[in-house]
Amino acid sequence: MILSTNLVIIILLCLASPGFCQPAGFTDSHTGMQFVLVKGGCYEMGDVFGNALGEEVQAHSVCVSDFYIGKYEVTQSQWVQMMAHNPARFITCGNNCPVEKVSWHDVQAFITKFNAATGQSYRLPTEAEWEYAARSGGKKEEWSGVNDSKQIADFVWFASNAEGRTHTVGMKKPNGLGLYDMSGNVAEWCQDWYASNYYLKSPRQDPQGPTPGKYRVVRGGAWGHTVFKTSSVYRDWSFPYSKDYGTGFRLAFSLKSP
Repeated sequence: MILSTNLVIIILLCLASPGFCQPAGFTDSHTGMQFVLVKGGCYEMGDVFGNALGEEVQAHSVCVSDFYIGKYEVTQSQWVQMMAHNPARFITCGNNCPVEKVSWHDVQAFITKFNAATGQSYRLPTEAEWEYAARSGGKKEEWSGVNDSKQIADFVWFASNAEGRTHTVGMKKPNGLGLYDMSGNVAEWCQDWYASNYYLKSPRQDPQGPTPGKYRVVRGGAWGHTVFKTSSVYRDWSFPYSKDYGTGFRLAFSLKSP
């Protein structure tokens, strides 16, 4: 059999870079959780807009490898499937609203059960991965999917439009990668420990955060936050045992066949 030149090129690319042939997304068969492929790259992480008041002003060059990330925040029904109870304050919001009032430790317990059920290695995104994905692949986006402050309400649930509660995931516009609610609705746990000066000494390739630490990183802002706190670069933190009805999560997955 004679292979076409194009097919040979594709095969060589797949062998040289497995990520080249990965599907653009997949759906977990146990929960229906959808994941989107984020092609890695380098970007300026931190405040590239000149609006920061805290340590995110320390912009620095970071590169992340290819990874998958949840298209939506993990919902109440998906949590119940694994954990058999619903911890959310906003239960009446519905099954497709994000789960909240879950600590970082609670999320790790969820991940352990999820991985046991699926045979996979789901995890929380690193802070660097989270910001890269929120900014549509490291683009200069002040809020996930948008820069124009007049259009924020089309993309973000925050204090001015959320009416004091969470909302069904995916109701606002997605960012350039097809990810929903990266800014607003609920803030999201990341894998990293938090340190205010970490940006000053972060490695360039796939930073994992400081170790050890006292707090865990939280990103994205929530339904009760100001526009400033829903910025794609704003850094927040919380004790890993803290349970807040403005904090949830989405999962990530290192690049390999799901």
